[in-house]
Amino acid sequence: MSGTRIPAELRLRVRARAGERCEYCLMHERDSDFSFHVDHVISEKHAGPTEEHNLCLACPECNRAKGSDIATTVNGRVSRLFNPRIEEWKDHFVHDGAVILARSRIGAGTIRLLNLNNPTRVATRASLMQEGRYP
Repeated sequence: MSGTRIPAELRLRVRARAGERCEYCLMHERDSDFSFHVDHVISEKHAGPTEEHNLCLACPECNRAKGSDIATTVNGRVSRLFNPRIEEWKDHFVHDGAVILARSRIGAGTIRLLNLNNPTRVATRASLMQEGRYP
């Protein structure tokens, strides 16, 4: 959890920039039973500032799984996580139906750490895709 209070105006800008979608899994907030979180991409624990360029919108599942992590391992090598402030989602991920596949080591590590292809999450995305509501 953040140690610094994020001002309401800044939260609104982050939400608007994200289109009210999780910047990791692309789920829209209206399709969740829970409010999304304005999250530090690089946590305060790792000296990440509470500034717009370091904040993103994350669904509770992605935010909880990410925690304060900034990296993980992929095939025994350290790999940083996807950073939605400096990278394009499509450069690291691609959809195969409701499953999110990696296009890079960064994508692979992020998918694993954030548990993006948990069966429940995939089923939810599949249902939303059938309704034309995802991504």
